[in-house]
Amino acid sequence: MDFKVFLSSVSKIENIPLPAEASQFKMSPPFREKLQALQKENMTRAKQAGVMALFYPDSEQLTKLALILRKTYKGVHSAQVGFPGGKLEPTDKDLMEAAIRETHEEIGVHPKEITVLKQLTQVYIPPSNFYVQPFMGFARQTPMFKKQDEEVEDILEVSLIDFIDDRNVVTKSVSTSYKLNVEVPAFKLNDHIVWGATAMMLSEIKDLLKELL
Repeated sequence: MDFKVFLSSVSKIENIPLPAEASQFKMSPPFREKLQALQKENMTRAKQAGVMALFYPDSEQLTKLALILRKTYKGVHSAQVGFPGGKLEPTDKDLMEAAIRETHEEIGVHPKEITVLKQLTQVYIPPSNFYVQPFMGFARQTPMFKKQDEEVEDILEVSLIDFIDDRNVVTKSVSTSYKLNVEVPAFKLNDHIVWGATAMMLSEIKDLLKELL
C-alpha cells in the first residue's frame, strides 16, 4: 500500500474505539489464563514497559512495519520476534517516552522522526511479569535503521499488505517456559513465527487497520 494512502486512512484513527481484549484474545496462547492466574500476586509488583508499532515508507514509498528479532540469550523472550521497546526507566516521563527512547536505541530511529498515532491496549506478560503498553506510530521518511547489536539480531521490515493478509495467520507448535510443544495462534511474517504477547498486540493493530483501510 502506498504510504500516502496509509497516512490519509489512519488520520481518523483517534476516532476509532480500540477493539481491545476481544481482538487480542484471537491470538492468545491457550495456556495464558492459567499462567496469569499463577502470577496473580506478582502482578501487583509487575514492571512497566512501552513498545512501538512503527509504520514507515520504504524506498518505493510502500508501507512497512518494523519488528525486531531478539538475540538468543538465557531468558524467556530469547530469539523471539517483538516490537522495539523496553522497560520504563526513571528518566522517562511516561511509557510513551520509554517506547520512543527504546525505539531509538534498538533500531536507530530518532525520536524527532516518530509521530505517535494512538495508545493501544495494555498487555500483561506472565513469564516476565511485565505490563507492556503498546503505541502505534509512524515515520514520514524511510528510516536509516541501525540495530542495537547487544539486544537485536535483526530488524524485520514487514509489508503492510502481508501483515493484514489473513492467510498469514497460522497455528504453530512452540516450546515455552510453561510447556513443550504447545499449539498456538501466530502470524507468519517474513518467514518468522510471531506469537504470544506480540501477536496479541498485532491482532489489535490489524483489526484497527482493517476498519480504516
